[in-house]
Amino acid sequence: MTLVGATEATAWPGIPVPRTPEPLDPAEANLLDRARDGDRDAAHRLGRLCAERDDRLGARHWWERAARAGNVDSAYNLGLWHRTHGTTEEAIGWFELAAATGDADAATNLASMLLERRGDTDAARTWFERAAEDGSRHAARRLALLCEDQGDGMGARRWHFRAAVDGDLRSAHDLGFLGYAAGDEAEALHWWEYAARGGHAEAAYHMALLLHAARDEKGAEAFYRLAARADHAGAAFRLGDLALGRGDLPTARACFERAARTGRPDARRMAGLVCARMDDRQAAAHWYERAAADDPEAAFRLGLLLVAEHNDLKGGRHWFRRAAEFGHHGAMVELRTLLPLLGASPDAEDCLLDPPPPRWNRPAEPAQAARAELAVAAARRRGDSAAEPADLVEILGTWDLVTGDLITGGNLVMGDPAGAGLPDADETGPADTVGRLARASGLHRAAIEHLGLVRATLLRPGTAPWPTPAEVEHVLGTARDLRRRLDLGRT
Repeated sequence: MTLVGATEATAWPGIPVPRTPEPLDPAEANLLDRARDGDRDAAHRLGRLCAERDDRLGARHWWERAARAGNVDSAYNLGLWHRTHGTTEEAIGWFELAAATGDADAATNLASMLLERRGDTDAARTWFERAAEDGSRHAARRLALLCEDQGDGMGARRWHFRAAVDGDLRSAHDLGFLGYAAGDEAEALHWWEYAARGGHAEAAYHMALLLHAARDEKGAEAFYRLAARADHAGAAFRLGDLALGRGDLPTARACFERAARTGRPDARRMAGLVCARMDDRQAAAHWYERAAADDPEAAFRLGLLLVAEHNDLKGGRHWFRRAAEFGHHGAMVELRTLLPLLGASPDAEDCLLDPPPPRWNRPAEPAQAARAELAVAAARRRGDSAAEPADLVEILGTWDLVTGDLITGGNLVMGDPAGAGLPDADETGPADTVGRLARASGLHRAAIEHLGLVRATLLRPGTAPWPTPAEVEHVLGTARDLRRRLDLGRT
């Protein structure tokens, strides 16, 4: 329900357009006489006239007279009036009066205030249910989110479904995430496609990520394009990545630059890389400079560019140091070479004397990158904290790296690089990947098992809750220590 009787020309900010159009009485004096004589409809319409003239006290006066005489629309408008003016208890009282007559919009507003102002989840749920049963799509969605907060998964699905089939694309998007988190990728694809075709850009993007994770590159590209039409930065970035993989540098550059302009930080570095490949050094420097403060790879490449193109040794030193502080091995090597040329000693640089853990700089495998981003999006969907996708990619990539070394390195025995499954904790023999890694690295078996279990959750959603940021930080420490101990620390 909107404020009943208001018109688009109203001078009172925040008054919506009317729920049902009502013709104005041309004889306002007559309307006033009728309202004074107890005509509740006339009083309601007079309140509307006052609202249009920004006479808030007059609007309240006549709506109160109409509401006390039984006009439900005036009771609802008074709820809005008091909510706007911060008088919570009065707003709740008037919304409750209107909601008791079966008004779904009043029930929805009442539930929202009970939840947000009083924290009364039980009463809020009751009123959301009444409104949703009476056909309020907004109430169905709010009820679904409340069910999620209360851990009622079945209720959340039921009400998201009710809202989605009634046209709420946000609930369709949420149903996709509920399916994905439960390991039902078919359900996720169904609802994300439903929302995407209705114009929901985030759903199109997540649909594309899931197709990409399933190695359906052609299908993924179609939905990336759909999301990119709505200026989705992530979709533009992924399209740039696909174009780069095909060797289409002009398209890759256009996509990365578009993603960079619409807020994707790593797109600035990728735009710089593509510009450098196209021998446009000026543009490469522009994008590297925009990324270098927080991106060690961009800082490293900017340092190289300054030294090679402009013989700017001081500028190179600055950016090499910046990258080295993040653990960039290449930057450390360049900095050690450059410092003597500037009359400085490497022993004076803390980042060289006590280097940070080596930075993960292997290219992300597309399917893994997609899984990592989906996991982060699923964890953050309701505003919860989550790890960064790059951290999850490092966890996935580290496992593949160290288990791949079991095959190719010669110093360990064959493991499980394809990720078909981890051995049980008490399993021994050639297939005991965890045990072999523990013996080769000296790390505790439980730490390596934890790394493998987090990896399994990312690749096979529904097997366990999403890892928390603290858990990811702990597992990252294990991954970096494992690479270092297996002499894979610079990879």
